[in-house]
Amino acid sequence: MSDKHTLIQADRGQKAIDLELIDKAGFAAWAKALPPTARAAVEAQKFEGGGFETAIVPAGDGWSAVGGVADTAKLSSWCLAKLAETLPAGTYRLKGAEPGPALLGWVTAQYRFDRYREANKTTGPRILVTNDAKAIEPALAEAAAVAKVRDLVNTPAEDMGPAALEAEVRALGKAHKADVSITTGDKLEQEFPLTHAVGRAAGRSHAPRMIELVWGNAKHPRLAIVGKGVCFDSGGLDIKSASGMLLMKKDMGGAAHAIALAGLVMAAGLKVRLHLLVPAVENAIAGNAMRPGDVFRARGGISVEITNTDAEGRLVLADALVRAGEEDPEFILDFATLTGAARVALGPDLPALMARRDETAAGLIAAGLAHDDAVWRLPLPEPYREYLKSDIADLQNSPSNGFAGASVAGLFLDRFVPSGFDWAHFDTFAWRPVSKPGRPKGGEALGLRAAWHYLRERFG
Repeated sequence: MSDKHTLIQADRGQKAIDLELIDKAGFAAWAKALPPTARAAVEAQKFEGGGFETAIVPAGDGWSAVGGVADTAKLSSWCLAKLAETLPAGTYRLKGAEPGPALLGWVTAQYRFDRYREANKTTGPRILVTNDAKAIEPALAEAAAVAKVRDLVNTPAEDMGPAALEAEVRALGKAHKADVSITTGDKLEQEFPLTHAVGRAAGRSHAPRMIELVWGNAKHPRLAIVGKGVCFDSGGLDIKSASGMLLMKKDMGGAAHAIALAGLVMAAGLKVRLHLLVPAVENAIAGNAMRPGDVFRARGGISVEITNTDAEGRLVLADALVRAGEEDPEFILDFATLTGAARVALGPDLPALMARRDETAAGLIAAGLAHDDAVWRLPLPEPYREYLKSDIADLQNSPSNGFAGASVAGLFLDRFVPSGFDWAHFDTFAWRPVSKPGRPKGGEALGLRAAWHYLRERFG
């Protein structure tokens, strides 16, 4: 991405090209007021004020730009994104309004993942100026968090294994003077048995680990953020198909969300005692891989029969959730690319939210709706707990009936969160299969901003 700090600037009267937003209701009157030459140019570009339509409007020796939006009275995060993607490099000023939430989309639209290709040196940044100087830093912080998720998810597993996730958390800890601890090897097997079992087949180069970061005043309410860090998921001995494995570099998307969210919390100085936990593993295949039918005890002692080695994410999260609960947090929030069932139910754009408390779910939903990061609540039905029964252990990790897969996975996690704790779970896709304005194809933050604005409201 171009230097994000150049993409939004305070308006000090600098020379800038005008931008205007028009909706269908106002299009006819706006077009009628244009000079004939400008009106003809707009017609030639087939601009009619529809959402994400754009046009260049000649004006004397220069030009301005216009974008179509659903409603000029209610700007969204993405209403300027198409303009930010398509306009020539330069400095722009929104005419007659302040960008407000659209500052975010202006920046995220200019995201590029170019780690493995030569940067395009011919295209400069599109800069937007605003009189609302106080809105600049929050918008840049959110855009940077979105870019962090995208970068981590887009990076292939060879360069984003457990050690790389550890390096990301260490860098975050150094930046914010937080304490970071790593559990590996024999100690991991003793203290986090399920995490070790899932990751042990990956060998030394991608050895499993539990990554923990602690930050903030110990007197403040404790907030635990947990992220599934399966850096690549072959499915284990219940191996995925080639097509099923193709996107499995993104199976650490939960960890990416958790790391980015922790960064937002610390940068904003929320009055919390933050506990970030990332179980980082690769679910590989080798002679020592866990097998269907094996039984392992999670941290805390609950025994789990492995009925499907491809249902590994819930196993590593189980260890992390038990560890989080040991510190008596006020709130536990986890992110995971957990089930295909959630995607069948809700598609790629809507993270599935599960929560124990209605007020917590309502707060997260409201925050998502208010900030263009919608989530959808799925239930945790008590009768479905019977699906997790095992003949030889306390639980099985993957029922074979195929019913309510996302909710049953949520119920599995619920068993590892101490009774009475406020807990919410996001089953997010962390990927965008088709580009939308401000949201390119590839790794994506889905549920991140809903969670951030909820936490800011709750603890800010």
